[in-house]
Amino acid sequence: MIEINNESAIEVDETVLQRLTDFNLEQLHVSPDAEVAIVLVDEGAMEALHVQWMDEPGPTDVLSFPMDELRPGSEDRPTAPGLLGDIVLCPQVAETQAQAAGHGLMDELILLTTHGLLHLLGFDHAEPDEEREMFGLQKELIQGFAAAERRR
Repeated sequence: MIEINNESAIEVDETVLQRLTDFNLEQLHVSPDAEVAIVLVDEGAMEALHVQWMDEPGPTDVLSFPMDELRPGSEDRPTAPGLLGDIVLCPQVAETQAQAAGHGLMDELILLTTHGLLHLLGFDHAEPDEEREMFGLQKELIQGFAAAERRR
């Protein structure tokens, strides 16, 4: 179950984020009954969360708040239903990053949503080997989603 709430002033195609999250959960063998919330907020709200939870100034692009510590499953042993947690996105920060990277806002939000979901599932990038694993999986998921979207 995926809940998306856009509290930002930027219009976003929420159906793409819904399809993306469904796709990623399926690829990671997480129960379709697992719950995840995606909230899009403006820079002020994101800055407040960034300061409160990370003790860092300024807004950031994405924050993840895991709940039940669920992990990816396998084809023969999918992850049980549970509360994955919340992904908070800031479209304004994402827009700036998208322009710098030379792609559109939705491409950046797809990357950030996938990144946030992997954090909810226990992935991190603090160490070089963790970063290689997480970013490799992130790239694989985004490419797979892009291919699925082209087939739609």
